Amino acid sequence: MHFTGKTFSVALPDRTLTLCNQDHPDWTEPYAYQVNGATLRTSGCGIFSIVHASQWMTGAFRDPAELVAFAMACGGRGDDGTDRPVLLRAMMQRGLAAAYGFSYGGEDLRNDLDALYAHLSAGRGCALCNLRPGHIVALCAARRADGIFQVLAMDSAVESALPAVRDAVCEVLPESRVVKPVYNKNGLLCGEESACAMYWARLDTVRDFNLLHAL
Repeated sequence: MHFTGKTFSVALPDRTLTLCNQDHPDWTEPYAYQVNGATLRTSGCGIFSIVHASQWMTGAFRDPAELVAFAMACGGRGDDGTDRPVLLRAMMQRGLAAAYGFSYGGEDLRNDLDALYAHLSAGRGCALCNLRPGHIVALCAARRADGIFQVLAMDSAVESALPAVRDAVCEVLPESRVVKPVYNKNGLLCGEESACAMYWARLDTVRDFNLLHAL
């Protein structure tokens, strides 16, 4: 069996991306809230989403481990994961946002989907959002296809086939397919499963987003 590694390449017509496979066991960097023992693998979706959005805007891949210590030091690591407004404001205040290729307006989580669609479809930058509660993905483009307003997600947890997400998926990018091992409760390797890390999802499923403005 050939499983997808910690990072993997996705070749698109206009660019080649390096994406993070969050479920890979090698993402062991601590990303703890107080003393909860969390790691990038268990809780790093917000960090991975910023890295993915930055790469879309700049063409450069940054090591997610670089952002972890900063997030914990500035209060960007909350009790339920990454506190995006806190982390993004701190990145702006300390000049780190510019290094990642974006500016941030300082607003809290937003839900005005018309503004999101205008931002993405005009190529003004990216966004971070929830497509399901508790998980953050990057959004990098928007379109209207078959009469449906859609956004292109870059998902470190590769949830295109997850029951909570899959009914919102309009199209997957097969180039972004990830293959993962499946174990039983005894730790025995039983097979494999696959899904796609990049997919077009219905705009109306987006909740609680932040706009990142490309420099």
